[in-house]
Amino acid sequence: MGPTVFELGEKKALAQALKVFKRVETTLVGSGDDAAVIALKDPRFVVTTDTLVENHDFTQTFSTGFDLGYKAVASNIADVVAMGARPIALTVAMVITKTTKQSWLDHFAQGLQKAIDELCPTAEIVGGDLASGTEIVVAVAAHGELLAEPVLRSGARAGDLVAVCGTLGQAAAGLALLQHPDATLAASYPELVDVQLRPNPPVELALSVAGSATAMMDISDSLALDASRLADASDVTLEIQSSQLFGYQAVLELAAQSITSRGQGEANELDWVLYGGEDHSFLTTFPPETQVPRGFKVIGKVIERGNASVLLDGSPLEAKGWDSVSS
Repeated sequence: MGPTVFELGEKKALAQALKVFKRVETTLVGSGDDAAVIALKDPRFVVTTDTLVENHDFTQTFSTGFDLGYKAVASNIADVVAMGARPIALTVAMVITKTTKQSWLDHFAQGLQKAIDELCPTAEIVGGDLASGTEIVVAVAAHGELLAEPVLRSGARAGDLVAVCGTLGQAAAGLALLQHPDATLAASYPELVDVQLRPNPPVELALSVAGSATAMMDISDSLALDASRLADASDVTLEIQSSQLFGYQAVLELAAQSITSRGQGEANELDWVLYGGEDHSFLTTFPPETQVPRGFKVIGKVIERGNASVLLDGSPLEAKGWDSVSS
């Protein structure tokens, strides 16, 4: 199985794992010094951070080190992109256990770099920290360079169109498949499992509307919950049409039927679409006169603030989804 990180020692272990990282031109001083130095064209920059805790946000039962590294990058850069900024630098702080293998750390670093290569090749891992504890914890801080004015979740106005780019419900379906006692289910729907383990936010598509969207946010906790957050921030109501969600449901129908047929509880594809998190797609609003770009699906409109934050076919939609503290 190979040595543990602690058997090798921090210096040697990190030197081995970090060999996979690539440099980008905006990094003036990268990993290895007391802190990184990043070149910016604009004095403003976007910064966000997120934490993944073992047995709460992930489990090694089905997430490999590579998966976790990939997901850590994807989930953080999605927040940067939702602000209309291009990711340029990330720092990664980790807590590992005394039994963590060096091979696991190597695969984690490879997952970090693979996600950067595929999702944000303008970015670099510029530093971080390594500590020990009783379970694995990953904390990533991502930094981005604004392409225009920041796109806030408070910018939606009555009359705007509500649109989504990316998947809805697929990560939730993938999680349900992975958690099912019948392991053949997950193997039968690898494309859904992949969205859960290695999210693929449509970065370039979202960045292409940085100058035209009135509001945008990463759909991380669910369409229902994140739509309510955008509506509340903008002091409006989002009116979603269920007919515009049929396409998202259709992709999940067979998986839901397969789970239900196994007799381990009923799966509902609409619930996945509305209340499932971790797709890391983008909820966006556009002025009504805008030609919504190809790749965005219009799912409703913005109306004046009413008694509910979000309506589905005219009825209040519960703001239900993933809660990182209570879930």
